[in-house]
Amino acid sequence: MAVERERRGKADLDQAFYAPKDPAISAFVTELHYARGRSPRTCEAYARDLEFFAAFLERSVTTAERADVKAFVLDLAGKRRYQPAAIRRKLVALRRFYRYLAVEGIRSDDPMAGIEPPKLPKRLPVVLKEDEVARLLRTPAPAGRTDFQRLRDRAILEVLYASGIRRAEVASLNLYDVDLDRRVMRVTGKGNKQRTVLINEAATDAMRAYLGHRPRTSDEAFFVGRQGKRLGVRAVWSVVKQIERLSGMAVHATPHVMRHSFATHLLENGADIMTIKELLGHESLATTQIYTNVSIEHMRKTYESAHPRDKRSDR
Repeated sequence: MAVERERRGKADLDQAFYAPKDPAISAFVTELHYARGRSPRTCEAYARDLEFFAAFLERSVTTAERADVKAFVLDLAGKRRYQPAAIRRKLVALRRFYRYLAVEGIRSDDPMAGIEPPKLPKRLPVVLKEDEVARLLRTPAPAGRTDFQRLRDRAILEVLYASGIRRAEVASLNLYDVDLDRRVMRVTGKGNKQRTVLINEAATDAMRAYLGHRPRTSDEAFFVGRQGKRLGVRAVWSVVKQIERLSGMAVHATPHVMRHSFATHLLENGADIMTIKELLGHESLATTQIYTNVSIEHMRKTYESAHPRDKRSDR
């Protein structure tokens, strides 16, 4: 276990850490990473949101007033036409930053006071049908791909549907996180929280085939690119989109749509909601319960097995 922790620590250090030019933002994300345990990817997202706000202000974010934040929100929602979810994410970064400034004694006031995030529309997640997923998984790789790339891309698709993990979790997988004999993977999710997920035989076979062609490299990432370096989050997204285009389906397929499809299909085929919650890594059951609204077939099966009227011979 000590060796494993040492290896994981080395892998964390190997990840590039974004360095903002603004010293206040740099100190903030350094605190987030080393004291709060936030991943380099999360820290970079916060830093870039703060830099975006600074560009809007045309001055340091440390000097912003409440009126500046309100004008920023109106600009995002109006002229820039940002979706509520994107605005809320930027406000989270601002809120955490100014809370940090207050703790550090840099500011005594909070420009975020009274700033309410926009309400999110209640939308059901996009879900593929089972035969649509099967068609996606049968689609040949783009022309010109090497055997290594073709097998890697197939393994990525199988892993996404078999486990429901996020694209960032696919990218962060290490060789020592995956036990193909037991068909389990250790995944590092949001907030650096780890969980164990299961994979099916189809994914296991695809991963074994990929490992047989994986380039020799010192990088401990499970999925690597042609240079033997860890495959990035955008590359994982591109793999799915390329296959989607080649499939000829008039559907919107992304890694997160595969995640939604995984959860919905498990529910429709009899899995209980608590198991799905743990596999997805949700903290709240309420987050997982959205899939009960999507899964009409699951509701139909439950309804028909429970309602007594159609079971009677005298109806």
